[in-house]
Amino acid sequence: MKLTDRISALVIPMREGQPESAIHPVLLQDEDGATLIDTGMMGQYDLLVRAIEAEGLSVSDVKRIIVTHQDIDHIGSLHNLQVCTPHLEVYAHADERPYIEGELPLIKLSRERLSKAMPPEQLEALLANPPRGHVNRLVVDGERLPLQGGIQIIHTPGHTPGHISLFVEKEGLLIAADALRVVNGELVGPSEPVTPDMPQALRSLLKLAELPVQRVLCYHGGLYEKEGIPARIAEIAAEGLRD
Repeated sequence: MKLTDRISALVIPMREGQPESAIHPVLLQDEDGATLIDTGMMGQYDLLVRAIEAEGLSVSDVKRIIVTHQDIDHIGSLHNLQVCTPHLEVYAHADERPYIEGELPLIKLSRERLSKAMPPEQLEALLANPPRGHVNRLVVDGERLPLQGGIQIIHTPGHTPGHISLFVEKEGLLIAADALRVVNGELVGPSEPVTPDMPQALRSLLKLAELPVQRVLCYHGGLYEKEGIPARIAEIAAEGLRD
């Protein structure tokens, strides 16, 4: 899905034959190479490669990966990418680094939570060998990356401690990761069952509501481009904090 001439939202189904389950890693093309934002689930490396190739690039064109947070559908193919492209730079927030690198257990990776979502054999294999990768570049809140004419890092904790969203300034495009979702065509907040600190996640939305956002790309749900996005984000935060 082309968002601009140089930004594409990849479309990778989480479950075969269920297009509504698609997740959306983002591919940025700059003069010094491509940047991939998030890497999909474990076992999806081949799908990810094909999605990148459909945009006219190869995995070897990817020079850096920005990991928005530690969840398994965001870091699932990170190790494969680092093995196949050894000189990759991997960016993440400092609060996510120990989880991504395996120093600490992934905060949502529990047998109880995942037992209803996957077969027992797959779950045991995941618990025994969770996805991980090496982070070699830490990003901080408010940092401006020299990509696409300027991308602002926004620390949006709550869904995970070091969750980040990214704002492509020239395009008015917010890459929200899991801070927001699109459900039945409407912009909504993060999924409460998988957001350990929902009040903090809602307070994080207030930061996003201050940005001149014209379009939002959500990892779950895809693109939202109705008018009045900053006001809608503020409304989501206010309603949730009031409850």
